[in-house]
Amino acid sequence: MRLDKYLSDMGLASRSDIKKEIRKELVKVNGSIVRDAHFSVEEGDHILYKGESVEYEAFSYYMMHKPVGVLSSTEDRKQKTVLDLITEPHRKDLFPVGRLDKDSEGLLLLMNDGLLAHQLLSPKKHVPKKYLVEIAKKLTDTDIAPLREGIQYDKDLCSAPASVRILHAEEEKSVVEITITEGKFHQIKKMFLALSPEYIVKRLKRIEMGPITLDSSLKAGTYRKLKKEEILALKKNLIHSFSLPSSL
Repeated sequence: MRLDKYLSDMGLASRSDIKKEIRKELVKVNGSIVRDAHFSVEEGDHILYKGESVEYEAFSYYMMHKPVGVLSSTEDRKQKTVLDLITEPHRKDLFPVGRLDKDSEGLLLLMNDGLLAHQLLSPKKHVPKKYLVEIAKKLTDTDIAPLREGIQYDKDLCSAPASVRILHAEEEKSVVEITITEGKFHQIKKMFLALSPEYIVKRLKRIEMGPITLDSSLKAGTYRKLKKEEILALKKNLIHSFSLPSSL
């Protein structure tokens, strides 16, 4: 791989800027200064850029605690996106896996592994996604029971059976945990409205996607790279279809 492509792929700078830095003798390969942007590098080469070691990653995987008010997209001219929140150098081909609405928060995976992302989003894989839902009403188990059987929530759409339980309920507030294997537009909000027009979702937070659980140490707007064991768990589980936990 060409040296300038290697460095630009890792998000250190644009290809043109990288070439300028190379000419300024700011890049070393295996201890020697390299002045040619076309210089060929291989896996295992030790590369320093402005004195900092650079390790090439063909695929990058991140977990983010998406905050409310940020778009789950790669770019937008007017509004902040989740990629704008990644401040460290990163691959420019990162993208969010699926989406969370602008007014929703919680676990969002970002990667540049198109095949893995496709499998995570494939309806055939039945990847479970767990959410915390806040409703400004006191709910009982009887109120939410239809969700376990599947419910028609739009003109031509009916949800698959969901795993659901009430975590907390008081006079003007209930917190419900729900796990679904789908992910259509505003689905959870529409499912609760299908139960009753009064069941308006006030807060929606995703806490799990497949085997990945939102790191409790991540504050809204922060992120970290996935651990090796988390990446392996994603890939291992996707060999087979997931099964939804029994309804509570």
